[in-house]
Amino acid sequence: MALEKAVIVNLDTSDEIKVLFNPREYVIEKRTPWKEQHIQGLDSPAVEFTLGERKRLSMELFFDTSEDKTDVRSFTDKVEELMLVNADQHRPPILMFTWGNLKFKCVMEDLVQRFTMFLNDGTPVRAIVRVLFKEYATAAEQIKEKPRHSSDHTKQMVLREGDTLSAMAAREYEDPGKWREIAEANDIEDVMHIKPGTVVKLPPLY
Repeated sequence: MALEKAVIVNLDTSDEIKVLFNPREYVIEKRTPWKEQHIQGLDSPAVEFTLGERKRLSMELFFDTSEDKTDVRSFTDKVEELMLVNADQHRPPILMFTWGNLKFKCVMEDLVQRFTMFLNDGTPVRAIVRVLFKEYATAAEQIKEKPRHSSDHTKQMVLREGDTLSAMAAREYEDPGKWREIAEANDIEDVMHIKPGTVVKLPPLY
């Protein structure tokens, strides 16, 4: 069976970049931060989930043209171009990194090129390229993949400085108009004058 090569596909143009040598390893990272709410009188901050962070894929790619005695930048420049702004799209390209059963839709956010071997005239013939890809998904794609539903039990959240019931409703129910249900559940009559730090119940919607 032939060795399967890792491929970076430019989804805007369908161009493919096959790596010369598959990476020895890759690292996938994911963070889900929780925001601390500092409320006077509590022994520790209350925490609230706000927004997850994008998954990260990082690795080192090895390029070597020493046997052919050609400029290795003919390969590394193609990788660098994946970070440049497309004149038609007004942004760098959307990518798909594939290797075996790994398929990672992403954009490239960091690139470090290290040249380690040269011909007598200074032409580089060996390079190690460190790349960082970050997950790319539109809001519509994320909702289609994992539809959000209102919880089936009452939650409690702390009203933050500058926050509103409509913003809470948008985060919890994906509908800012549901602020009325929150106001009714908490017997709030004046929604414009709620003090930051107020604990607000978020009722389930059926």
